[in-house]
Amino acid sequence: MPQLSAIAGTGLGLKRELMQPLRQQHGLALLEHLQFVEIAPENWIGAGGRYAAELRWFAERYPMVCHGLCLSLGGPDPLNIDFLQQVKQFMADFDIPLYSEHLSYCSDNANGYIYDLLPIPFTEEAVHHVAQRIRQTQDILEQRIAVENASFYVAAPTSEMDESSFINAVLSEADCNLHLDINNVYVNSVNFGFDPFRFIDQLPAERIVYGHIAGHLQAAPDLLVDTHGAAIIDPVWQLLAYAYQKVGVFPTLLERDTNIPPLTELMQEVDTIHRMQQQANQPYSVNRVA
Repeated sequence: MPQLSAIAGTGLGLKRELMQPLRQQHGLALLEHLQFVEIAPENWIGAGGRYAAELRWFAERYPMVCHGLCLSLGGPDPLNIDFLQQVKQFMADFDIPLYSEHLSYCSDNANGYIYDLLPIPFTEEAVHHVAQRIRQTQDILEQRIAVENASFYVAAPTSEMDESSFINAVLSEADCNLHLDINNVYVNSVNFGFDPFRFIDQLPAERIVYGHIAGHLQAAPDLLVDTHGAAIIDPVWQLLAYAYQKVGVFPTLLERDTNIPPLTELMQEVDTIHRMQQQANQPYSVNRVA
């Protein structure tokens, strides 16, 4: 298997229903700009037979990243060490260079896994708690991980700082990288009334290793839900263009988890990411919120 040690350019979430269409189009013009793929390790660890063979086919042709769903970095339960050891072996087996997780929690002592990503209170205590768990994760995996800024819908009542300050504090104390989700920045900016461009300004460019972009559901004028189930809207594209100008071009992956359209339609959005990356050196301006 070739050593695929880095990701670059444009990517796509590798959903099982996309695997056959992607294999059929491999090497053809439709996939010209597809440069890496992403999987949730929870969905693949322990898979055997045909499923393992299909995943290895992709691992031999595309750099692959793991984006975790259940580690619950902000939760009260001890980290799942057995799971992390499985992740480490899985990444070695498939030459996967990067693991990222959500900066959120999805479990508690009473109920186990909640099957939703909940916000962490933005407090100094939470910074220390999460950073320690990230360091523990990195020690087990023997590499830096990236944490993703999460979307959320209710602010924690005990928060002492804003979201960008919390993210910066965690990144610094844990000495980890940032997985920048552009749609989540936009969703939170609408839900909580802040300037998404200023949010991007406050992030440490040197820690951004890759990004996500996706569509969402507008449930109300002031409430967006991060569904990954719709086309990307213009304000989110504009925020991505601004991020490229502000922090530099970073590998960017299209997320689409529900209402998955034909591959030709998905690749139009991947191609748009590629064009924006190529155009990123051109001047960009935006009307800022006062």
